[in-house]
Amino acid sequence: MRHQSPSSWAFISICIAALVHFALGFSIEFSVDEAHYALYAKHLAWSYFDHPPLVGWIQWPLVSLTSSEGIIRLIPELLWVLSTFLVYRVTIEIHRLIQRRHTDYLTTTLPSPNLCGLMAVLAIIAAPLPHVLAIGLLPDTLLAPLSLGLMLMALRWTRKENFSVADWIITGLLLGLAGLSKYTAAFTAFALLFVFLASPTKAWITKAGFWIAGAIALTLISPVLYWNWMHDWISFKYQIAHGSGGTWEWHRVAAFIGIQIACFGPLLLLGIYTFLQHCFHTQKLVLLALVSFFAIPFAIFTALSGGGSLPHWTTPAWFCLAPFAGIGLAKAWVMQHRVAIRILLIGQLFICLIGFGLVLAGGISSSALKSNPIADLYGWKLAGQKAVQLAQAKKVNGIAVQNWTLGSRAAWYTQALPVFVIDQRQDQFDLWFGQLPVGANILLINWSGMPFRPPVGRSQAFEQCVPLDSLEIIRFGRVLSKFDFSLCNHWRDTGTAP
Repeated sequence: MRHQSPSSWAFISICIAALVHFALGFSIEFSVDEAHYALYAKHLAWSYFDHPPLVGWIQWPLVSLTSSEGIIRLIPELLWVLSTFLVYRVTIEIHRLIQRRHTDYLTTTLPSPNLCGLMAVLAIIAAPLPHVLAIGLLPDTLLAPLSLGLMLMALRWTRKENFSVADWIITGLLLGLAGLSKYTAAFTAFALLFVFLASPTKAWITKAGFWIAGAIALTLISPVLYWNWMHDWISFKYQIAHGSGGTWEWHRVAAFIGIQIACFGPLLLLGIYTFLQHCFHTQKLVLLALVSFFAIPFAIFTALSGGGSLPHWTTPAWFCLAPFAGIGLAKAWVMQHRVAIRILLIGQLFICLIGFGLVLAGGISSSALKSNPIADLYGWKLAGQKAVQLAQAKKVNGIAVQNWTLGSRAAWYTQALPVFVIDQRQDQFDLWFGQLPVGANILLINWSGMPFRPPVGRSQAFEQCVPLDSLEIIRFGRVLSKFDFSLCNHWRDTGTAP
């Protein structure tokens, strides 16, 4: 590192990680969520059942031109690069905020801003889970740079004597785009409000710019409100039910916290611990308000995890914590705690490399494991091609699966045919393709990774399902999964199969 500046090493590290993402993006098929959000771009709308529309809108130009997974994945890769760059910039601004207010105390103890920025970037690169969102576009991939952008505007607010109208307009645009990305952007808006409240000497609610920003944000999210109003607010109802999960249990909270540490790495925790211990001596109220960009969403998701929560929901929050952790890690570095940082950094990067290798190899199949989650990333393209051939040969009304997670890949890789999800859950597929008509004949796809019994019986479903063909997915001489195709005749019930 002596031969390059910290900023150069930050740039080099980001480029290396981006090249890895680029290579992996062309090597594997779409995951469940990727295919689902790519279908958003195929079916443009003002909003959608489970999320706001930006995750679909932003893909529309590429999806309209190509079906190549690697090309479409350039979008999340660029968003990840933008996020890491913003982590670096926010780190520099926080460093300036601390040093500007208490120069006498900190000039000899606070590390250089570029070293702090490098450490923040390395902490993100060494975190395993953000690489998943760098390859596959999720709403959280969008929300991460937008949250950091709002954090940067919050720092600009604390630094500038006069927050110009242009600054307010940019803030309003970022808030509106965040609202178009994910409903949890409301947590980021609350954090921004806390920063305003932490500066009681600066007026903001009486400023015309504040109301202009609010009007811009409301205008941008108006398509979501209009669409939900036209659809009986189904998206909000779904998110409330989805967020609350099932029965609340303490052990799920403990498991969630453990998974968070594993997914984002102890390097970030070491950094924030050192920051609080050695760098949190000035501007405490403002810094606490800035930390709320992490604390508010993380606390809410942790509380909800007692009923069930997904680990990637907190990714934008961890990106907002990285600048503080970077300053703490740089402080630990200059205090000669370099062995611990090196061990954690190398260990986490090694875990990331193992993960990349497992993805390319197709995962591990073992009797000790109930399933191989990596197998889900292979075979759907071939299965889609075979399904189209069989459906055309049998002249069926469409394709059916028995869970929406199977439906997203089936619909993406068989784009010429309607896909019906036969279950008791209302979802986006009901809006796209409607209900399966009574008397319909369909091609049923059953996947070994999530097997179901054929939907036949006395009460409802089809009169019969006759096996037609099967397809084994083989990678490096090993069977990853199997697809079974059946012809199901005469749908006899307007309801759903159990």
